[in-house]
Amino acid sequence: MSVFPGLLFLLLVTMAAAGPLRLRPGFYSETCPPAEFIVRDVMRKAMIREPRSVASVMRFQFHDCFVNGCDASLLLDDTPNMLGEKLALSNINSLRSFEVVDEVKEALEKACPGIVSCADIIIMAARDAVALTGGPDWVVRLGRKDSLTASQEDSNNIMPSPRANASFLIDLFWQFNLSVKDLVALSGSHSVGKARCFSIMFRLYNQSGSGKPDPAIEPGFREKLDKLCPLGGDENVTGALDATPRLFDNQYFKDLVAGRGFLNSDQTLFTFPQTRKYVKLFSYDQNEFFKAFIKGMLKMGDLQSGKPGEIRTNCRVVNSRPVDVLLES
Repeated sequence: MSVFPGLLFLLLVTMAAAGPLRLRPGFYSETCPPAEFIVRDVMRKAMIREPRSVASVMRFQFHDCFVNGCDASLLLDDTPNMLGEKLALSNINSLRSFEVVDEVKEALEKACPGIVSCADIIIMAARDAVALTGGPDWVVRLGRKDSLTASQEDSNNIMPSPRANASFLIDLFWQFNLSVKDLVALSGSHSVGKARCFSIMFRLYNQSGSGKPDPAIEPGFREKLDKLCPLGGDENVTGALDATPRLFDNQYFKDLVAGRGFLNSDQTLFTFPQTRKYVKLFSYDQNEFFKAFIKGMLKMGDLQSGKPGEIRTNCRVVNSRPVDVLLES
């Protein structure tokens, strides 16, 4: 990948050299037995209050883990000395529902103060978002620490845009030891949720600078999108990522086969030969999709930077420290 190979190479070297934390199932079984129950309970209440919120929270795992590992750096607010990741190009006006994580953290701090990391909350909440919307459930590996900093620059350099094609995405995922099958399965996270018109205006009206729509869009679906996202209209209007946006299922892949993918980065998975076979497989075999999705989420959840960490009391800010501790770090 010519855009940022050096950055990712350094990241992967750091991961390999530092060695992984001892992530394991049931990590909080003794120190905070109700942890996983609490996370799912808050997620369930959030879904009742606003169905879209759980899909939003599920995205956090992707946007956090790809940027210097799964360390909750995504959740840090900006400070006078640090530009965090919330306003990075792929996150600003896109990621939402941070308050749900705040609610989870508050509930966990009441039950088990200083025990459960925000990084683990993201992993548990992403799993729960899938299970609560009709998708598979699985046992997560826990034991992560929270980062002491965040990097908007790293997020800008690493996270793909909605314009990304399959070749770019294959390259990106490969650098995180995620296969082509992992890429397609994990893209199935778009089985739930919505995206903004901003993300598709180019493919509706000027694909590849042609002044024309993306020919891969099924004509009837393009007419629907033209009405939802007219040229010169409000680009913050949202559209469903598949035909069943509140249900985690394989409809997303059926839509791609039919030319009804919302994002360019989705539809390209069907138009590109290396990824098409998995789109077809998952479109007719939901169980195979579910199995591959679980595998991909677990692999992505194992990404680590190897940097020092902590258990944040508030997921939005690092814990306060005495001056001598700060000087040591």
